[in-house]
Parts: sequence; C-alpha cells; structure tokens
Amino acid sequence: MTRTAVVTGGLGRSGRWIVDHLADAGWRVVCVDLDHPGFGTAGRDGVEFRAADLTDRGEALDVVTAADPDAVVHWAAIPVPLRHPEGRVFATNTQAAYNVLTAAGSADARVVLASSESVYGFPFSEAEVLPDHAPVREDHPRRPEDPYGLSKVASEEVAKGVARRDGVPVVSLRPSWINYPGDYEVLDMQDDPAAGTGNYWSYVDVRDVARAVAAALEADVDGHAAVHVMAADNYVGRPTAALFDETFGERPAPCELDGEQCAFSLARARELLGWAPEHGWREAAGADVAAPSLTRG
Repeated sequence: MTRTAVVTGGLGRSGRWIVDHLADAGWRVVCVDLDHPGFGTAGRDGVEFRAADLTDRGEALDVVTAADPDAVVHWAAIPVPLRHPEGRVFATNTQAAYNVLTAAGSADARVVLASSESVYGFPFSEAEVLPDHAPVREDHPRRPEDPYGLSKVASEEVAKGVARRDGVPVVSLRPSWINYPGDYEVLDMQDDPAAGTGNYWSYVDVRDVARAVAAALEADVDGHAAVHVMAADNYVGRPTAALFDETFGERPAPCELDGEQCAFSLARARELLGWAPEHGWREAAGADVAAPSLTRG
C-alpha cells in the first residue's frame, strides 16, 4: 500500500529535493507551501500540491488532516534569518512548527522536523563561541541568543511534547549549511576561514539531506531524537583542529578531530538512521545535476 507524506516547504530550494526523493522512493507526497505552482499545474508522478499558511492553525490542521498522512516532514521556515525582522523569524518558525507538529500528532503520523546546528548558539552569535567539545555531539548544551536559533530550540521542544503526548516518533534533523551540486556557496569562504567560525566550517549536500529525511522516516525511533546531518569533512580543505587554532587561538577541550573531519559528530546518524554522507565539496562543487522539477513536462 502506498504511504503518504506531507512535506511542508516543499517548493523551497531544499524542500523540492526532499519531495522528489520521497516520490522516487514510492511515497505519495503532498507538497505544501505558501503558494500553489498554478491552476492546472500537475505534479510529477507521486506529487500533489496544496497551498496553506502554516502559521494559521486552522489551515495547517486542514491540510494535514485532509492528506491523512503516514508521515509529516516539516521543512517550512524562514531559512535565512538575517533577511527578515527578528520578531517575524521567531514568530513564523515557532508558530508554524507548533501548528504542523500538533496536527501531525493528532493524525498519528511520524514526523521529521527541520532543525539546525543553530540550536547550540554558535551561528549568528555576536561573539565567537568555542564548543564545549569536538566533535560536537547532539547532547551539547543549547545556548542560542538569536531569534533563528531560539526558534529551532522552541520547535524541538514542541517536537518532544508531541512525541510524549501522541506517541509518534519525531526526528529533528540538524543540518549545517545546505549546498547544491554545481553551486557550492561555501567555496566563496575557503580563503577566509575566520568567516566560518559560526558553524565550524561544516556544510552538507542537499542530496544527502534528502536521503537523511527518507532514512528518518524509516528509522526505529522511540520518542524524539535530534540528529546531525553534515558532510564528513570541512569545506576549507585543511585539518579542522588547526582551523580552530588559527581562528580561535585555541581548540575545544577535549578535541578529538582527525584531519579534515567535520566538527560535528555523525555517529548518531549512522547508528540511529543508518545514514552517512555520500557527497563532499571536491566532487559536488562542479557536478552537473539539475534541480528537481516537481511538475509534469
């Protein structure tokens, strides 16, 4: 029997890769975004479109309930906080997460939530912040001060509450800077490592993100779990511990990084999801891979 997944933010830059990947895997995907691609526009095989303002509780409940989903992937949010007023970032992201996740819980649907490494308070911090340990594990204290990081912490707390109340499994994926084959923005910062101290030179390919979402939908999860989703290496191309020395004048203690290893631990992703990154900047930056088209023709 075909399973149904609601994917919010499915027309977004990374969301469309998730929709396309799940449809390829045999899911019926209800792609929900603020706007519809147009009257008479048909989705590719396995994809249907719905428009909804997810900050409106009634609209969020209606669109999730009507889909009768087996799973909900909540990927809708304001992804670039510096382009919007602070209050809008926090209010939009937290309200949408509350509305969608509570609707998913009521529908008895398992959930994948788009969280972020911003929950730790490293990115968007006014001062450079050294992590308590490296590689950074998911149990690292969360100390954000900016509205985006705070909204992700609040969303994860909603996720925990939904998992407790409704008994549905929820996986909060914490990706770092998402990059796209043939368009690797991180390479613009290779010559200025000091500019990458907010996320410790981490990144992830969008194709690996889509694979992580699919893996999270199949994983044996009890309650809520937060999981890092990053590339295996840093994007600078030099030893990560040396980059800490160069930019911070010291390194985390303890620091157990080998060569260009990602500053965030990927152990939980391997153990819980059976996922590991397949793409790195050296091969992906020049890759010729077209972005998915979710419509017919």
